[in-house]
Amino acid sequence: MRRPHIRSRHLAIALAVTTAATLTAGAAVAAPATPATPSATGTPSLVDAARAAAYAHSATTGVDKQDSLKATDTLVDPDGRRHVRFVRTHRGMPVLGGDLVIHLGADSTYQGVTRAARHEVELPSAQPKLSDRQAAAKAASVAQGTAGAPQLVVDARDGRTALAYQVQVDDSRTADGGGARTVVLDADSGQVLSNVPVNEPFLSPSVLHELRKRGERPNPGAAATATPSAPGKPAAGRYPAPATGSGAALFVGTVPLSTTQTAKNAFVLKDTTRGNTETRDAGGRALDEFSAGKPVTNGTNRWGNGTTADRTTAAVDAQYGITSTLDFYQKTFGRKGIKNDGAGAHALVHYGEKVGNAFWSPDCGCMLYGDGDGELFNKPLVVLDVTGHELTHGVVNATANLQPTRVDAEGHQFGEPGALNESLADIFGTAVEFATNNPKNPPNYLMGEKLGLAQKFLRRLDKPSLDKLEGTVDYWSKDTYDTEVHAGSGVSSHAFYLLAEGSGKKTIGKVAYDSPTYDGAKVTGIGRDRATAIFYRALTRYMVSTTDFHGARTATLQAAKDLYGAGSTAYKTVDRAWASVNVTAANTPKR
Repeated sequence: MRRPHIRSRHLAIALAVTTAATLTAGAAVAAPATPATPSATGTPSLVDAARAAAYAHSATTGVDKQDSLKATDTLVDPDGRRHVRFVRTHRGMPVLGGDLVIHLGADSTYQGVTRAARHEVELPSAQPKLSDRQAAAKAASVAQGTAGAPQLVVDARDGRTALAYQVQVDDSRTADGGGARTVVLDADSGQVLSNVPVNEPFLSPSVLHELRKRGERPNPGAAATATPSAPGKPAAGRYPAPATGSGAALFVGTVPLSTTQTAKNAFVLKDTTRGNTETRDAGGRALDEFSAGKPVTNGTNRWGNGTTADRTTAAVDAQYGITSTLDFYQKTFGRKGIKNDGAGAHALVHYGEKVGNAFWSPDCGCMLYGDGDGELFNKPLVVLDVTGHELTHGVVNATANLQPTRVDAEGHQFGEPGALNESLADIFGTAVEFATNNPKNPPNYLMGEKLGLAQKFLRRLDKPSLDKLEGTVDYWSKDTYDTEVHAGSGVSSHAFYLLAEGSGKKTIGKVAYDSPTYDGAKVTGIGRDRATAIFYRALTRYMVSTTDFHGARTATLQAAKDLYGAGSTAYKTVDRAWASVNVTAANTPKR
């Protein structure tokens, strides 16, 4: 069967094995204890100032005269401090593992840098021994698909500086559901330096394998069938115009939907109030472009019937999940869209043939939802926390771009940066549930509780090791650096829960939790709102493509210092929470 895919045109910036970079140079002054607000776009003067600082302070930034810097994100704090994220080219070639964040004061003076590569990038030769044709053939063979045009890059990951080819391979028979992989080859020896899937699947190969081995067939729970309420009136004026409708969802009951009225009795499932966020129907096809999907329309502004018998029902859940996630990021952090560029997000439901998974595709900015493979899942995975998790992968991709350190032949991903990526997706996925507070989907610190699994959830943050499907771990050890990413995600997820809620037994909502600590000592939480603010600030300002768990500790401490002060309870609790999962300054690996 032809594997469904979205053709990727993006550059996977870094998949590094190097330890996470830390903030260097001048210490920042504490900001007010409120979430910082990002700027809509970076002004040329701000980007120019940060770029100039990177060259002027080359001893700490590692940037030299053969490098060029392209800004990918700019953030301005309430107190005026600035943070500019750059990707790098060296001698005109993209540098994998070369990303960095320059930190400036309110007066644009240099305060420090967070960098992915800790070594100097010096390429002896830019002449490859392998030809383009040889590189394409090798990549096609490795990923078992159709290779695109190879691109020369500099691979600065894992402490090396190597001339390499980066090749996009579509229709890969080794990529689960997504169908596309990015292969990086040494341009001299042809050695495979990395081979990673483009799209982010919610269910990992290890979970799917374990479910099949157990003979378990999950039955995702659905909300009771609901009758949509009467739709509101559209805004006055010419068509198209914003309108308010309602939908009967599969998992969240009857929900309001912001739609667009295109004629007197014609509506489309498109939300112009949220950057033209839209859900379309892929019609069971593996579409390459969102625009090829069929718009979801009707004449009543009432959508779905709460069952899979109406194919619009899945679109209701998808649209509601996306707008709920966008609202969470906007209202909590002032983040305008996944890329913070004001653009909405898209979804394709009924995607592909017998696809039992959900994906984030970074290229079209799309959520992709299959209808189930008929073997394990018979319903589309359009669950609220699944959408929040996957869209957070988009936020991570647009900021730190955390990536696995390696991927094996079966598609299992390994390494702490990738595990941290999965953890952040779980952390903010649960935060979306809490912010939405839908009575049919009560918020909790469980991930995938509506998937119908025998263990009642996929992962959980309070005691991650209760997840037996993936073998998730509670604490860091030296083995964690090469642990499968979903299993390893428990380290930082557990640290977040302890920071927010503390250790020991408690009931939140209707869920009982009992969170342990590595050393048996008690942790008193600072509250979910402050914990979430700290982790978001750490992600957007102080994490880069190579950040591991010890780097995440440093990043969250810096974020807590910025928001609440170095002597604050919040700062001390961040340190205590990481120590409670065995991540300390004393046991930081030397690499």
